[in-house]
Amino acid sequence: MRILVVNPNTSLGVTRRIDLAAQAAAQPGEVVQTVPAAFGPELIVTPEDSALAMQGVLAAVEQNHHGMDAIVLASFGDTGLDQVRAQTGKPVIGIAQAALTRALEHGPRFSIVSFSPSVQGSLRAIVAHYGLLDHLADVTVLQDSIWTDPGAIHTELAEPLLRLCQQRAKTGGIDSIVLGGGPLAGLARGFAPHVSLPLVDGTTAAIESVRRMVTGARDSAPT
Repeated sequence: MRILVVNPNTSLGVTRRIDLAAQAAAQPGEVVQTVPAAFGPELIVTPEDSALAMQGVLAAVEQNHHGMDAIVLASFGDTGLDQVRAQTGKPVIGIAQAALTRALEHGPRFSIVSFSPSVQGSLRAIVAHYGLLDHLADVTVLQDSIWTDPGAIHTELAEPLLRLCQQRAKTGGIDSIVLGGGPLAGLARGFAPHVSLPLVDGTTAAIESVRRMVTGARDSAPT
């Protein structure tokens, strides 16, 4: 199976982080190709960012989807999801949809942990989009976080993000924690031994989801 992973922002550092997480989730024989949006913002925060990023995603998909079996959109806004499905006719999933679905497998209540107040509203909005606000306990974010580059969020904010996950798990009232945002791809694997609740990584969940989608389509195809 060949999987195209599109980072809807243009940060090469974030794209590398997403690729590492996607490659780690791939099984033997699966080929993962990760690309950034063809153009657009380095980080998607506002609705205006999302609108511009969607056009960059569609251009990147058009350039790279031929020969691919499935597509993952690796921003937590699932940027361009419906449009890419219509454009390609292939199995497509966004990391938010995949992560929220995986969180509910652990139980009915989850929290989202992320890196900045600037993304808090958009994280709640995507949960609302999927009709899951009743399952969302809260969106917990770092306050006054500073980073040098979107691709550096993964390393520069790792320690405070881990502490935030630990604190949120200790507070209770939830069954899992979703790490919200493409720049956090892969952190769950390293955090997991130090946090008392299941952690959900959107990129990992998305790779596993498209695997099931492609396998299911092949199994149901007429012979």
